[in-house]
Amino acid sequence: MSENTENNSNPLDKLRWLVIFGLLGGVVAVNHYFPELSVLYIALIAVAAVGISGFIASTTVKGSTFITFAKEARIEVRKVVWPTRQETTTTTMIVLAATVVMALLLWGLDGIIVEIVSFITGLGI
Repeated sequence: MSENTENNSNPLDKLRWLVIFGLLGGVVAVNHYFPELSVLYIALIAVAAVGISGFIASTTVKGSTFITFAKEARIEVRKVVWPTRQETTTTTMIVLAATVVMALLLWGLDGIIVEIVSFITGLGI
């Protein structure tokens, strides 16, 4: 991932990105200028435009770099050792207990500070 993708760009990449943004802008335009069109048709047009845009984007240098990154990330996720249900439940209970204890401590400290300030200022809050 250390190679500079800006210098390796294909001259057609700018044209491809223009086509991509044109397609996606076209979906917005269809949705705006043809409100009487069925939602189903607009959704089908949007799905088709996004699919075509994704395919065109995957042929660019940045798109192929992203696809490579996504594949490597998927491989790394498979290597993760996920906790069991029991470990997750235990950890969740510990976090909840610590949160309740801290909330009670802060509530008590707040009450003490309010009493001290009320005593010093003479104002009954």
